[in-house]
Amino acid sequence: MKQIWAPWRSVYIGGDHGDKCVFCGILESEQDEENLVLLRGDKTFVVMNRYPYTNGHVMVVPKRHVGEIEELTEEEMLELFKNTQKMVKALRAFNPDGFNVGVNIGRIAGAGVPGHVHIHVVPRWGGDTNFMPVFGDVRVISESLEVTYQKLKDSMAKLK
Repeated sequence: MKQIWAPWRSVYIGGDHGDKCVFCGILESEQDEENLVLLRGDKTFVVMNRYPYTNGHVMVVPKRHVGEIEELTEEEMLELFKNTQKMVKALRAFNPDGFNVGVNIGRIAGAGVPGHVHIHVVPRWGGDTNFMPVFGDVRVISESLEVTYQKLKDSMAKLK
């Protein structure tokens, strides 16, 4: 059996995350590139998923710490969806065959950050699901987060 070494995951899996919300911590920081923040709006921000399902997996997040979708204001909902649309447009530069766009509400539904609602935008390509996740519980990401970050920033700049 072959092993895949991914020591960077240990920080997430076994690290002390404290009581602080990861999204609120990112929002408080001014280190956007280090934190993979692609966009800061009035009510929301866009951040790359540090543990993506596929290259280009981003999350659109309200700035306000809110855990339930029904607690969002109309302004937050509008900006969330506008920025979701913007990210789909930017990710089209990667030539995906489709997208998964969704919200996981509550830990049982798969929410990794159940106290801060957010929208996932995941580009998909034909054949991007293979034996690795099924048999090896491993996803293969073919490009570094830093390279993908720069490509997305470039793509977003062309949208303006």
